[in-house]
Amino acid sequence: MRTPVDASYLADAVVLLRYFESEGAVRQAISVLKKRGGLHERTIRDFALTCEGIRVGEPLRNFRGILTGVPVPVDGLLVPS
Repeated sequence: MRTPVDASYLADAVVLLRYFESEGAVRQAISVLKKRGGLHERTIRDFALTCEGIRVGEPLRNFRGILTGVPVPVDGLLVPS
């Protein structure tokens, strides 16, 4: 992902939300691209807005290409819904 302006000095945190398709359902992933004042977590996690609130799940380790919107299962494994 490229932008014509370097916005890193404008924000303390940059969070990326991404929709992707898995097993015929639209799902969301969340990743923290920039975090000031602490360690970064480099994982991409399952994310959902539910009637109980925000749910951030386990890292999505069984896919590659999630941030492209076209994930590919790794070793034929799929993450359960």
